[in-house]
Amino acid sequence: MRFEILTLFPELLQEPLQGSILGRAETAGHVRYDFRNIRDHAEGKHRIVDDSPYGGGAGMVMKPEPLVAAIEAARGGGESAAGQRVVLLGPAGAPFTQEKARELATLEHLILVCGRYEGVDERVRSFIDEEISVGDFVLSGGEPAAWVVVDAVTRLLPGVLGNAESAEAESFEDGCLEHPHYTRPPVFRGLEVPEVLKSGDHAKIARYRRIASLQRTRARRPDLFARLQLDPKEAALLAAEGPGEEGEGE
Repeated sequence: MRFEILTLFPELLQEPLQGSILGRAETAGHVRYDFRNIRDHAEGKHRIVDDSPYGGGAGMVMKPEPLVAAIEAARGGGESAAGQRVVLLGPAGAPFTQEKARELATLEHLILVCGRYEGVDERVRSFIDEEISVGDFVLSGGEPAAWVVVDAVTRLLPGVLGNAESAEAESFEDGCLEHPHYTRPPVFRGLEVPEVLKSGDHAKIARYRRIASLQRTRARRPDLFARLQLDPKEAALLAAEGPGEEGEGE
C-alpha cells in the first residue's frame, strides 16, 4: 500500500515513520511512504500558501490554488482512480475509528492532506473524497493526525503484526464544529465566497458563522448537536435557516 502525505512540513513525519513497526513494514515492502511539499505547488517568488480570512478574524487560511494543485498532482490528474482516495485531516471530518481504518486498509493509494493555520479554504473540500478527524481537540496541523491514520492502517495490512486500538473522543470546547473558512481569490473554479463574508457587516458575519457552525454540527455530528443547550433565540434562527449544512448567508 502507498501512503502519500501532502504537507508543508515533511520533516515532521519522515523520521517518525521510519521507526518501530512502521519502519519495519516499509523495509519489508508492505507499505511505501511518500511526501509531497504543498509549497512546491505555490506560484511566485515567495511561494505563498496562506492568506488572511474573508470576513476578518485571527490567523491565516491555507489558499486553494497550491493545495488543489498538490492534490491533483498526487492523484495523477483527474478524479480518484479505483483503489485511490484523498482524505483531508481536519476537525470537521467524520471521527476516525477502527472500522474506518479497516476500510482504508483495502486501498492501494491513500493520499492524506495535512492542513495548517486556521484551516483550509472551504472550496478545497470540492477536490477531496472525504474528511477525517482523529478527535475533538485542536492540533497545530494535520501531521500528527496523519501519523495516527498511517499507524492504525499500516498495522492492519497483511504481513504487518499488531492491531490498532480506537481512541475515545471528547467534544470540542464549545461543543460545535467550526464554520467554513474562505480566503482569496473571491472566485475559484466557479466556486464563490459567500457574499455575507465580503459585506463588512460584522453582525451579519457573526450570525452567518454561528448558524453555519450549528448547521454543520447538526449535519455531520448529530451526537455533538444533541448535547448542545441552545438558547431560544439561536433555536429560532436555526429553524428559520432550514436544514442546509453550510448556512448560506444573505
